[in-house]
Amino acid sequence: MSGSFAVLAMLGDQIPSGALDISVAFFTTIVIIVLGIPFIRALGKRWERTAQLPPPTPPDITARLQRIEQAVDAVAIEVERIAEAQRFAAKLMAEQPKRALPDSQPQP
Repeated sequence: MSGSFAVLAMLGDQIPSGALDISVAFFTTIVIIVLGIPFIRALGKRWERTAQLPPPTPPDITARLQRIEQAVDAVAIEVERIAEAQRFAAKLMAEQPKRALPDSQPQP
């Protein structure tokens, strides 16, 4: 310990006046960074875990959503039935000229 003070005493005129303050600030910053980064990461992970949990849904909203889902399914089935009926009608109309009776007038 006394050796480093002796070196400082010998170099007293060669070291600028603010160099000691700058070196202390530098090493303090390094220590804060080394200790702070793991703390900030842990804090961030904790925030992410709490942010990912969805808020609980009230039971009345859940029941309402189930009724809406059933209604949408029923409408989808009815729309499919209507589409099938239209396809059938279009098929019958397309086949109608083929089924037409032949002309009653004979051709010369």
